[in-house]
Amino acid sequence: MKISVESQEPSGVAAELLAVPLATLDTAARLSPRVAAIDRAIGGQIHDVVRSGDFRGRKGESLLLFGKGRGAPRRVLLLGTGDEAKLDLEGARQIAGRAVAGAATRRVRSLAIVLPAARKLRAGEIARVIAEGAVLASYRPDAWKTKRNDAPPAITRVTLLVERAADLRGARDAAALGTTIAECQNVARRLSNEPANALPPAQLASEARRVATEVGLRCRVMDVAELRKRKMGALLGVGQGSTNPPRLVVLEHAPRGARRTVCVVGKGITFDSGGISIKPAGGMHDMKHDMSGAAATVGILRAAALLDLPLHVVGILAAAENMPGGDAYRPGDVLTSMSGQTIEIQNTDAEGRLVLCDAIHYARTHYEPDAIIDLATLTGACVVALGSWTSGLFSNHEALREAIRRAGDAVGERAWPMPMADEHRDEMRSQIADLKNVSGSRDAGASTAAAFLSSFVGDTPWAHLDIAGTAYTSKPGACQPFGATGVGVRLVTEVLQSWPRSGL
Repeated sequence: MKISVESQEPSGVAAELLAVPLATLDTAARLSPRVAAIDRAIGGQIHDVVRSGDFRGRKGESLLLFGKGRGAPRRVLLLGTGDEAKLDLEGARQIAGRAVAGAATRRVRSLAIVLPAARKLRAGEIARVIAEGAVLASYRPDAWKTKRNDAPPAITRVTLLVERAADLRGARDAAALGTTIAECQNVARRLSNEPANALPPAQLASEARRVATEVGLRCRVMDVAELRKRKMGALLGVGQGSTNPPRLVVLEHAPRGARRTVCVVGKGITFDSGGISIKPAGGMHDMKHDMSGAAATVGILRAAALLDLPLHVVGILAAAENMPGGDAYRPGDVLTSMSGQTIEIQNTDAEGRLVLCDAIHYARTHYEPDAIIDLATLTGACVVALGSWTSGLFSNHEALREAIRRAGDAVGERAWPMPMADEHRDEMRSQIADLKNVSGSRDAGASTAAAFLSSFVGDTPWAHLDIAGTAYTSKPGACQPFGATGVGVRLVTEVLQSWPRSGL
């Protein structure tokens, strides 16, 4: 999909479908000069449907009109945006998704979108999220279908129309940024949506290497022999029951002169059966998404490279398959992590924190970073607490926590600060080893899991994002089909972009 930004009159745009967002109108309302020009080009139809009350600009409302004269747009799709004073960035992003859906339904390949009016948003901000929404809405999770005759053709061209020529340059830069980030989010979605038989740890490593080659990242893949050499006993323990051995993948964006290092660590459980503590059958097919943190990490590093961020950004993927094979680790086993701390296994389905603890320790000791951010589909407890709308945010550093919270609000990927106290850490102490991998009760499961991870970060500023509820969905939205969401790509990329001015 090619996205361009122009300032020409919408009525003269050569697109198969023109999407026109309109705020709430009463039947006596006058159309803006821009919309009035479109109205004249299609014979006054907008005026007629507004005056009759057939279209009121309510949020979610839509109506298709057809051009009648020479040079008029062939189709005009009116999209209600609701109260102009209340339109925010997420609302604008969804307008783009609705426009793309409307174009796909009508099987058109070219689409023009008039930037919506919004009192509290600048043209550049709107252009960025409209571009994001268009790219995100164009993604389809149907790569494995052999018969796609009924699928609408891909939209190849989207033109964003700004009102003022003075806004054109800024809007073009902003739209290019939004396009890049959304494409990186789609990379994460694609990886997370892959079935587990097509994306075991070694293949995830190959996909990460392919992305690295494409955008100029460094890539290193550690196999079992090297993991043993580095004494990553927790990661190895999780993966030992599978015929698909674990991997640790390191991606690096290392621009010359970068003075700050940020490590992004992603949980990469390519399939989670629960191991010996096996999961119930219902919903187990969704456990192909248990590597969504690693998928997001690939997308984040791709964005860091394409945006040429002035930071040394390291992405670490802790990849393993958790299976109940004859060699599988067992409840009651004791694993020795890379840090030297021993871990009593009380439940093999609490495996994500085990692969993460070795990856976090490696990040901390090998790179001595200014901060570590990890992303993981870690606990069902976080889903119970925050649902599918918000990720859990845990941190040992107030400024980092606040930077992530603000970034989430800014890009529409909310992260809510959660407690992590000494009592939670005490719950993770074992009677026979240094730590245990579950607390032994259902209380505060997201917080005790985060507390376990905190034992491996030392004094390094660290934040943990529990994305168990936000990483995939069965409820499609304007910019989101069913399946993987790619959550974390927009959020962490925003954090990295704002790093120089965040005070970190």
